[in-house]
Amino acid sequence: MQVMSKTTTVKVSPLKAKPLRHAGQSTQEMLDTLVDEKMMGYFMVAMMLIIMLIYDWWLYFHPMTRRPVIVTLLSLLAVVYCVYKIFQLRLDIKNLKLGRDDEKAVGQFLEQLRQDGCIVFHDIVGNKFNLDHVVLSPKGIYVIETKTYSKPKGKEARVYYDGTHLNIDSVGNKDDILIQVEAATSWLKETLKESTGKDFAIKPVVVFPGWYVESNNHNKHWIINPKGLPKFIQSQKEILSKEDVRLAAYHLSRYIRTL
Repeated sequence: MQVMSKTTTVKVSPLKAKPLRHAGQSTQEMLDTLVDEKMMGYFMVAMMLIIMLIYDWWLYFHPMTRRPVIVTLLSLLAVVYCVYKIFQLRLDIKNLKLGRDDEKAVGQFLEQLRQDGCIVFHDIVGNKFNLDHVVLSPKGIYVIETKTYSKPKGKEARVYYDGTHLNIDSVGNKDDILIQVEAATSWLKETLKESTGKDFAIKPVVVFPGWYVESNNHNKHWIINPKGLPKFIQSQKEILSKEDVRLAAYHLSRYIRTL
């Protein structure tokens, strides 16, 4: 009798490298964590306690008499706490959704730059932080941070930047945003230098979707509404060769795909 042996075929993904990240991906991942892990956890605990409560009261009205008062009190306290945490998480989810949508909107504006030969990356993950967008072109390399704030109803919303300080209507001073985008820019500069050996000049940019920005100094930072960003970049002088742009883009894409 001939014995047929089964051969096991090892299957692998047809993709040779991870896909690049899309705009708002880190925010979406945080949103998924809040909904799937935290909010659903509180929801399930509340539902289980409600079921236990109903069951206990059902037994109370039947021959096998039970005293559900203690269970009722504990269940009500637990349910109230869970409901409170759910409503608290809803606010976080709302803010994350707003930030995610604005990052996507900014990403769509930046996609227009591809027609001019620019290379655009979204959501580059660093060490406990992420770069919302990076644009590479002969006219420079730009780290772009998207900041989302709800606007005051019934009045004009403005952002003010004088070259040193950043202030937002109804929010106040937000110089920490400048520090954040400077840190992100420095990180990208060092990352590219380590992998390419070249010291690229990188411009920090902060965009405020839906806000009117008053800025009289663009030397150190660009503080701007995202709708004007593509034209702002297009108006700059060429400072990089196409070879340097491709080199920086290649090494940055390699970094992203190895995450």
